[in-house]
Amino acid sequence: MTELLTKEEGNIALDMARRAIHEYLASGQTITADDLPSMFYENRGVFVTLNNRYDTGKELRGCIGRPYPVMRLGDAIIISAINAATEDPRFNPVTPGELETIEIEVTVLTMPERLEGNKSELPGKIEVGKHGLIVQRGVYSGLLLPQVAVEHGFDSEEFLGQTCMKAGLFPDAWLEADTEVFAFEGQIFHED
Repeated sequence: MTELLTKEEGNIALDMARRAIHEYLASGQTITADDLPSMFYENRGVFVTLNNRYDTGKELRGCIGRPYPVMRLGDAIIISAINAATEDPRFNPVTPGELETIEIEVTVLTMPERLEGNKSELPGKIEVGKHGLIVQRGVYSGLLLPQVAVEHGFDSEEFLGQTCMKAGLFPDAWLEADTEVFAFEGQIFHED
């Protein structure tokens, strides 16, 4: 069982993500992840999501992360935050003036686990709101965080289909034998 972050550690993660973006946009420098609680020195997967906040809701402004625990959590948060602000190919880079209206979300991931068994039974193994998904086939790969299904009102089958489309595949590609589906959980922290 992967250890969860406390609310205080979540606030540290959010503050670090914001400081990383602010410093990088202001000076081109990358802050360092030191003098942190021990959790931040463990290798963990993480995504940093940036949303424009409006009176009527929110709109995605950037989202990049590392689905697998390939680096220390503190470093992964800093790099993912900078990447989300400057390298998400769907958006122009964030400008310093925009940063005040952007809400940051940090999602710390558990290790993705492959869903085994009969393909037609996969929707029953996915808990909407709890699980995020990765779909892989050959060079194609797509990931959707757990909150995406909730925000868009997807049931588990729609969530599978949307993750396939994110990978550049047909929505029913999850039913094919050579498609792998992985589930993970995410602990979500967002600025108030």
